[in-house]
Amino acid sequence: MQRTTLKAPLRFAGTGLFSAQPCAITLHPSHDHCGIVFEHMDQRIPAHIDALSSVPVHPAFASMPPRCTGVGSDQINIATIEHLLSALCGLGISDALIEIESTNAHCEIPILDGSAIEFVQAINNNGIKTLDTTIKPITITERIVIEDGDASITIEPSDEPSYAYTLDYPQPEITNASVTWDGDASDYTKRIAHARTFCLEHEADAMHSAGLFTHLNTSDMLVIAKAGPIDNTLRDPHECALHKLLDLIGDLALVGRPLHAKVHAIKSGHRMAHQAARAIIEQQF
Repeated sequence: MQRTTLKAPLRFAGTGLFSAQPCAITLHPSHDHCGIVFEHMDQRIPAHIDALSSVPVHPAFASMPPRCTGVGSDQINIATIEHLLSALCGLGISDALIEIESTNAHCEIPILDGSAIEFVQAINNNGIKTLDTTIKPITITERIVIEDGDASITIEPSDEPSYAYTLDYPQPEITNASVTWDGDASDYTKRIAHARTFCLEHEADAMHSAGLFTHLNTSDMLVIAKAGPIDNTLRDPHECALHKLLDLIGDLALVGRPLHAKVHAIKSGHRMAHQAARAIIEQQF
């Protein structure tokens, strides 16, 4: 596959979903053939599972499974990178330098509207440049299965990318569905990029009590009550399932190269996706 990058820099600014801290990022074209790399406080951190951070994005999550994906070192942590990585993977961009503008060593990518659409639209409008070198996709030789109770991620050999996510919530207010993506950039733009992060009303109430989301209201984020979204409207009947697929694509981008495999996730979250990315890398050796 040909390596690709941005035609020109793009800047985004906003606040973090969990930290409520301001942050700006600039996506720069990269011709170093080093993949996707973050730069913060003069340190460069690759968007790779080997750089996965275990630092919780908020103290309230210290004893919980991760609520987002982050990378870092002993000195810095860059959290909630999954939507941006999903956008870059969805558009087939293999190389970019992401410069972080934050005074905090532990920072969070701007949440924007909770989806990947602002990244995707800006990149598409800006243009994508094909580089003069190629990149070899990651393939797998043996089936990988990650399980946790009734949640699972199964990864099987395939010559092409194939992602599927099955959402199965017990709460009737969430529309359960199975959604798929076959690696096509235009399909990602039209159908997946606009799907926003979501939570149920009781989850939002609990997080408010823990001091989270005080900078947001129900028109800023997708909060779903028994009667449907509060002060909001679904962008797609299957927006919740599509967002889970968006997250899965972003999390598995941590393998560091295009992934050609058949991936089917059922009821999984970030922690299992991180385990799956590690298993894929371990199979390469």
